[in-house]
Amino acid sequence: MKIIDLHCDVLYKLSITDELLPYEHADLLQANKNRLIAGEVQVQFFAIFISPEVPQKEKFMAALRQVELFHTHVLAPNPEMVHITDWKQIDQLGENEIGAVLTLEGADAFGEDLEKLKALLDAGVKLVGLTWNHANAVAHGADEPSHLGLTPFGYEVVELLNERNVLIDVSHLNEQSFWDVISKAKHLIASHSNARSLCDHPRNLTDEQAKALVDKGGHIHIVYYPPFIHKEVNPVTLEHLLHHFTHFSKLIGVQHLGLGSDFDGISVFVEGLHDASDTQNVVNTLSEQFTEEEVRGIASNNFKNYINKVIATS
Repeated sequence: MKIIDLHCDVLYKLSITDELLPYEHADLLQANKNRLIAGEVQVQFFAIFISPEVPQKEKFMAALRQVELFHTHVLAPNPEMVHITDWKQIDQLGENEIGAVLTLEGADAFGEDLEKLKALLDAGVKLVGLTWNHANAVAHGADEPSHLGLTPFGYEVVELLNERNVLIDVSHLNEQSFWDVISKAKHLIASHSNARSLCDHPRNLTDEQAKALVDKGGHIHIVYYPPFIHKEVNPVTLEHLLHHFTHFSKLIGVQHLGLGSDFDGISVFVEGLHDASDTQNVVNTLSEQFTEEEVRGIASNNFKNYINKVIATS
């Protein structure tokens, strides 16, 4: 069953290794090309993520380096990988092609400079998460006090992203930033978040947030990281992951759900879900609780329906 996965950190991992890894088959890459093929991943989103340890003055160049790696190591040697610069390309992918979408995880990369953000958008970034877990010039992340929200500059950023019809990702925002963003954003999504009522972690969404996000036309993609699934057990299983899908399906409707693995950004794993080649294990587990049509929706069709609405309102 074809999969659309809204988050991986391949580009960051490529950028920090001593020797450049062959994207096709590097064992260190959980979402390498061969593993995407084995897992039937039809579209993979590739995040630009800059470590907080990088000095601010160097972060934009670090982001551009990851854009370069996307082109030189993901796309160029692998003609099956198709850079998605127009959402309509997803429905035009050939049987053996894999769509590759460039995203930004955290506004740290452009600091307080809208021109740098414009440059990243011009390079093909189609989804932007305003923070990682910490504060920046735009907003406050999940590890920050819940009452601190979007900054004045952050409202300018949201306005620009709205003008460009870019998806705004709420996955790493703290609570006040979340509420500030959904009050202003045009196209909303949570690329890799779970249910806080099942696992009380600041990276997860409360039921109130989930309902508000969907009421604003948003979409939620479930993440595979065990601490966001169940903090009290080891190992975390696919059945534990399934609970987040069933909870959200009852709360907001299964048609608003998708997948956001976080592969290459995680080092602990759900049992039976260690890299992209295991993705069909998620499909099989979902089939225990959902109809085939509903599972196909979670796997890819729900996002296609969501993005068609984005296209229609852009």
